[in-house]
Amino acid sequence: MGSPIEQKPLYLEVAGRLRERIYAQRLKPGEWIDEKAMCKELGISRTPLREALKVLHAESLVELIPRRGCYVKTLDGDGLHELFPVMATLEGLCARLAVENCTPKQLKALEETHARLEEAAAAGDIDRYFDENHGFHRVVQTLSGNRWLQRITGELRGVLQLARQKQLTLPGRLVQSLDEHRQVMEGFRQHDPVKAQQAMERHLCRQRDALKDADQNQ
Repeated sequence: MGSPIEQKPLYLEVAGRLRERIYAQRLKPGEWIDEKAMCKELGISRTPLREALKVLHAESLVELIPRRGCYVKTLDGDGLHELFPVMATLEGLCARLAVENCTPKQLKALEETHARLEEAAAAGDIDRYFDENHGFHRVVQTLSGNRWLQRITGELRGVLQLARQKQLTLPGRLVQSLDEHRQVMEGFRQHDPVKAQQAMERHLCRQRDALKDADQNQ
């Protein structure tokens, strides 16, 4: 007999809902979380909410202040610009290992994910493109086959989520991002791990450059 399906603890379900709100900016950077109101809205006690906030704190999405509460974390410009090169190195390595490890069936699935990116870009749907982009990067990280690399990259990915969505709203950036993804896919199609790695690194660094330009023009 197979093992029984494990139910997700309540606090993880709550963490998931709050995470979605942060990514959708329904909980904005710097905003304090009203625990009493949130408990009432979700129909839960303070205990699972506070455990959920600890999970999000570990993901660097919120900041916990003893005896004061919790607010959505804001990553300043310097912090972002320091983090993007780190992610470029990590995601580049993921792409290189993914090319080396992926099967024809897995490559086909990645092609399908990329095709949805193309559709979202053609429609000018930034929100959909953002979601599909997130899925594309997650698939590449999984295909790397390195659990430690996946874990570290996954933890940092959450920190950059909001910044990645912001840069897609900049003029011309959606088209540029799609072209960068096409270059990554060429590395996969040619079974060239170095080409895929370099294309992924450029992709992340250009995200950083787009945000830097936006900050300078404000």
